[in-house]
Amino acid sequence: MDNGEVVLGIDVGTTAVKVAAFTADGRPAGAHSVAYPIARPRPGWAEQDPEDWWRGCVTALRTVLSGLPAGSVRAAGIVSQVNTHLLADADLNPLTPAVIWQDQRCAGVARELDARFTAEDKTRIWGGPVALDASFAGARAAWFAREEPELWARARWLLSPKDFIGARLTGRVATDKLSGVRIAGADGYLPEAVALVDGLAERLPELLEPETPLGTAPELGGAPVVVGTMDAFGSVFGTRTTEPGRGMVSCGTSLVVAGASRQGTTVRGLVRFPPRDGLFVHAGPTQAAGDAVRWWGRVSGQSVEGAFASAADGSPGVVFTPYLQGERAPLWDADVRGSFLGLGSGTSRADLSRAVLTGVACSARHVLEAVDEACGSPLPSLTFSGGGARSDLWTQLHADVLGRPLERLRVHDSGALGAALLGAVGAGLFPDVETAAAATVAVERVFEPATDLTPLYEAYRASYNGLAEAHSHLATFRDG
Repeated sequence: MDNGEVVLGIDVGTTAVKVAAFTADGRPAGAHSVAYPIARPRPGWAEQDPEDWWRGCVTALRTVLSGLPAGSVRAAGIVSQVNTHLLADADLNPLTPAVIWQDQRCAGVARELDARFTAEDKTRIWGGPVALDASFAGARAAWFAREEPELWARARWLLSPKDFIGARLTGRVATDKLSGVRIAGADGYLPEAVALVDGLAERLPELLEPETPLGTAPELGGAPVVVGTMDAFGSVFGTRTTEPGRGMVSCGTSLVVAGASRQGTTVRGLVRFPPRDGLFVHAGPTQAAGDAVRWWGRVSGQSVEGAFASAADGSPGVVFTPYLQGERAPLWDADVRGSFLGLGSGTSRADLSRAVLTGVACSARHVLEAVDEACGSPLPSLTFSGGGARSDLWTQLHADVLGRPLERLRVHDSGALGAALLGAVGAGLFPDVETAAAATVAVERVFEPATDLTPLYEAYRASYNGLAEAHSHLATFRDG
């Protein structure tokens, strides 16, 4: 790119949409985010208004572009929260609120669908012992068809947030295989997964590679916009987890741990993405990271910033399990709930604040153990990015719990950078995203493990089985 030219990354997250501009060497050149709410109209439900995504995107684009020279945008890419689904008509008008990835209304439907497949079926279709959970696109489609049959009949599309935004920007509806968790594979949509729900096949977008241009966007002065991918895989690109032996922890609203390997082993509890040039990425998303901190701040009467400040004064010794709306990887248990363990008469609010941060780090280690297994050997070090990387304390706690060096990256918003890199490839600025990542991803600081927190982690792990009966009893009073 010439001096002054930039690529844009659009990240449609769970709490906000962010637009970020980057130079050719990956340095930030401007950013703006617009927050939006999550509605929880019933216990276990979690919804958003898709028009909030669109309004936020337009506002963020205008704000970033106002600080850039006219005509400086070469391309844009989009990533978004995954396993969030909306029904839209042929004119891209949403028919319902979007059901986001946290939503558990389809847990029973998912169990019914999951029970249709034997272990042998799962290995043949998905490559291993997967679990079809409440966020599975097939479960969402089955729920809509059963509970909202008139809206299901009117729907032309079942879309993810980034596909909705991409279509609004360019007029073309498409998605990518990486975002089609459990419903798409290396060769396209999985026939047996799609066939679970009558009418699902004709409501799914065409499949394209993430770096494929969708078309041009008037909002960007005619610059091309590419298909993009899910936020977690945007972070894979934006952290350079594109080479064997590299791994990442992305700590945002939820947390994702991923590792890259030539080994394609499927491990229970993880997602194994379709390979790219023989490289497999094994990943696991948790249910609550930053979301757990926001919850704790609210119930303890602190701001999020106050919760972090409080944690700095806390002492270790209390275990927190961040299962506030169940847990995804590696447990995939919609019924488990969070807890504090080890409370004493001397326990302070600061101790609990520290426990919340440490508990999220423990959830990362739980996923990392499965990622190491899938990759065939322990990953020697990991990159650390996402909103959590803004805190030195939280980064250090992750290094201590994981027992490995953490490379905090120059660009914390790795998903937005990954989106921008896909746009750069689509515009011909790099031959592929692996080359783009190698040229742009830079380490800001390395955090070495300083305290052995293995005893806390072992208590964290023991709590799940130890409290199983208690959670079963408490389900009677479940309030979501």
